[in-house]
Amino acid sequence: MRGEILDSYLDQGYYRMQQDLFTCQFVPFDGRLYTAHWLRVVLARVQWGPAHRRLLARNARFAVVIQPFRLTREYEALYARYLQAITFDAAPTVEDVLLGGAAHNVFNTHVIELRDGGRLVAAGIFDLGSRTLAGILNFYDPAYRQYSLGKYLMLLKADYARRLQLDYYYPGYVVHGYPKFDYKLFLGPAATEVFDSINGHWQPFSWEAVAAQSADLLADQLPEEPPEMAE
Repeated sequence: MRGEILDSYLDQGYYRMQQDLFTCQFVPFDGRLYTAHWLRVVLARVQWGPAHRRLLARNARFAVVIQPFRLTREYEALYARYLQAITFDAAPTVEDVLLGGAAHNVFNTHVIELRDGGRLVAAGIFDLGSRTLAGILNFYDPAYRQYSLGKYLMLLKADYARRLQLDYYYPGYVVHGYPKFDYKLFLGPAATEVFDSINGHWQPFSWEAVAAQSADLLADQLPEEPPEMAE
């Protein structure tokens, strides 16, 4: 897939799933329907704050390698340990996340490896477009949970994208009323835009804007009242 094509689909609120591109407005959790709101980070607006700088300093001990992605047993073993520790549903393997049985990867996929004395402790997988970076998957060794390696990988992806002089970093979506995805705002709400899937444009992120979109989306799902019967 050429980079400018990926850029175009991301700009329309689409995202990668295995070897396809998809979008959605709703996600089900615990028997309830929630609204999904796609995000992108405007890299020119990203500024490291105190929380970012503390995390960067704390995790400077880890060796960082960024390279083209190739699926390995080492990644699958780390992902299996990660999967046992999380409290939300996730795909069973890295292969299932990225390939889903396909023989070839059509995306320009890279990985950030974090190693502690040679031991792989985290991996952050992303796709590159011509002017975009789409974060696909972060996973880490549960023994290193205290280092907030998922958020650290977000910082490293944003930093790498800025060094490449890209315009946008797409971290996925947040879910209105379901805070488990709120970490995707870690780079800063002021640098983040949210996609208005009803009107088809991006706007500055705010929880007020998300709440308004959520109300409109859910209203569209309500059945229409039947017409009054004539007497």
